[in-house]
Amino acid sequence: MKPTSAIVIGAGIGGITAAAHLARHGIHATVLEKNLRPGGRFDRFSYQGHHFDAGPTLYIMPLVYQAEFATLGASVNEMLALQRVNPTYNLVFDDGAQLALTADLKTMCAQLEDLERGSFEGFLRYMQEGARHYQLAMERLVLKDFRSPGQFFNLAALPLLFSLKPLVHHYNNMSHYFRSPRLKAAFTFQDVYMGLSPFQAPATFSMMPYTEMAHGAWYPKGGMYQVVQALMQVAARVGVEYEFGAEVDRIEIAEGRARGVRLKDGRRLEADVIVANADLPYVYHDLLPDEDLARRLYHKRYSCSTISFFWGVDEMYTTLGPHTLFLADDYRENFQSIVNDLTIPDNPSVYVHAPARLEAAIAPQGEDTLIGIVPVGHLDEDGRQDWQAIRDHAREAIFRRLALLGIDDLQEHIKFEICYVPLSWRKRFNLMKGATHGLCHTLTQLGYFRPHNRHPRYPNLYFVGSSTHPGTGVPTALVSARLAVTRIMDDLGL
Repeated sequence: MKPTSAIVIGAGIGGITAAAHLARHGIHATVLEKNLRPGGRFDRFSYQGHHFDAGPTLYIMPLVYQAEFATLGASVNEMLALQRVNPTYNLVFDDGAQLALTADLKTMCAQLEDLERGSFEGFLRYMQEGARHYQLAMERLVLKDFRSPGQFFNLAALPLLFSLKPLVHHYNNMSHYFRSPRLKAAFTFQDVYMGLSPFQAPATFSMMPYTEMAHGAWYPKGGMYQVVQALMQVAARVGVEYEFGAEVDRIEIAEGRARGVRLKDGRRLEADVIVANADLPYVYHDLLPDEDLARRLYHKRYSCSTISFFWGVDEMYTTLGPHTLFLADDYRENFQSIVNDLTIPDNPSVYVHAPARLEAAIAPQGEDTLIGIVPVGHLDEDGRQDWQAIRDHAREAIFRRLALLGIDDLQEHIKFEICYVPLSWRKRFNLMKGATHGLCHTLTQLGYFRPHNRHPRYPNLYFVGSSTHPGTGVPTALVSARLAVTRIMDDLGL
């Protein structure tokens, strides 16, 4: 008999998308979300006329968005008013030197040659490699669902060991293109999107700076949360239902199958199929009886976390671009502090987002909305990190960096501050260890090695989201949901 119902745990990007795909296949989908609005860590909030995207601030990999929305019968370019952000970033180094990452090749050439003679030719070669990596990785890794070892380990895949450079560390690979440590940093910092250090990430990830330069970084009018709103519209058209403020306490298992869920309020709901979009390590640790599997997941490698400041400011800082990244010259030490020591570097790299440069309505007239983000280590196991001291250090680092641009009075103009630390990420979104990107993307946690989208023991329990294949990020969450639902349909013979 054809299953008629599905429960989706979590209204993140993956959960909403999975529910929409299920409904399009005729399965009634109900999404249960612990918070009072959809989006998960792709969150948005407003205060005193200031609007903040608490999750992603850049719309990248637009071709993936287009393709995945199309599988839902929708056109993302019709649903979102997108404007290209160019330059994508303004990079600022310790001595105040700057590099604008722009799609204007003439401007890029002049900037790069000022930093290192002959580097523009290296940049072009690096972009060529990034293009190859993007095409191959998308076709052979990201868009494929590896259900068995033979689908990943086969003779046809052997050339990928050379063409994708998975065994070469990204930063080390940069010596083929640049001599300058600053340029090596300028085209590897994107590894932080995967919660990784470029000193550990595979060189495959040159695909990320390539897609930003070639396909563009974009801004949806109304902010990045419009992506969530668009997916909610798509899901509503096919009858997906939601319960907000409905926190799942347990996935109920009986006779080797997931029978339903028990909510914190005591209710029990049953369904033929369960799809968990909550953070995968959290699902195993808190919602399932599988202590052995939960333990294995807990001891895998996790991404870094962030301290995020959301400031309403009574002054406009028009000299500050929409995306400013202050890159520390002690680049290696930065990542050692974050990844190995699980703390904040002495001289951290800092990202500042000023969305009102792209859309004036994000802040009240004559005022500014600013977001400052500092990467830090995830929560340690013994809870000895002093997050108040780390937070204060992060705040001072942002102020110090902004002074390089002549902004030395920000503290005097902050009307209010809202701050998320790793403890906040864990509490708000059930992120294990407060790791904002879930499990990190080391070689042994990619492809077939990454946790699969179906439970190994319970055949009707499936997973979507950042810690499952293909990995973290909004575009890959869309892919994750489609792959999981395709597997559900295949398992059901539909």
